[in-house]
Amino acid sequence: MDDFLWQTFVTLLVVIDPFAVVPVYIGLTHQDSQATRRHIARKSCLIGLVLLLAFAFAGDRLLNVLNISEPAFRIAGGFLLLLASIEMVMGKTVGLRASTGNEEQELNKREDISVFPLAIPLLAGPGALTSIVVLMRQAQTHSFATSMGVVLLTVIVLMITYISLRLGDGIMKILGLTGTNVLTRVFGIILAALAVQNIITGVVAVLRAV
Repeated sequence: MDDFLWQTFVTLLVVIDPFAVVPVYIGLTHQDSQATRRHIARKSCLIGLVLLLAFAFAGDRLLNVLNISEPAFRIAGGFLLLLASIEMVMGKTVGLRASTGNEEQELNKREDISVFPLAIPLLAGPGALTSIVVLMRQAQTHSFATSMGVVLLTVIVLMITYISLRLGDGIMKILGLTGTNVLTRVFGIILAALAVQNIITGVVAVLRAV
């Protein structure tokens, strides 16, 4: 049981990859206030956690009912990430800026980046959702306590993710506006490459299954 839970923790940490989300978070929120960035970080992690737990308990049945494969998930997620990366490279602001300075109104008027692309598909992406389904399937063959262990480890990984995003504020202060603008373009290119790789992996998996 201990070996399985340790393997589960490493798997979730690698698949969700909290530290890889930080550059995208920095790139998309570098013009926002600290309070707004904190809200986005908290909300994206919360949404990602809810989605992962939902798939942990019901994902297996859902995928079977809809007849959706992992390669299809990867290809769809790849295209979504590609759209986000194009916005970062082109330097477009995501959503509308509020003219009143009220942060709650600003969050309501702009596109919610805490949902896309942070929560979906970066945190709760195809790989993470599929992995949590497989891990819960394996945990159920051990015991109920093992299944609850998988749930607890998922919460821990998302907490690590939130801490990583919050540390991103310090990085932004050090770099300044010009530095973050430059890094936004660089990280956008990297994200585009990751998106294309997801698409390629999905297509290759489909071709091998034929």
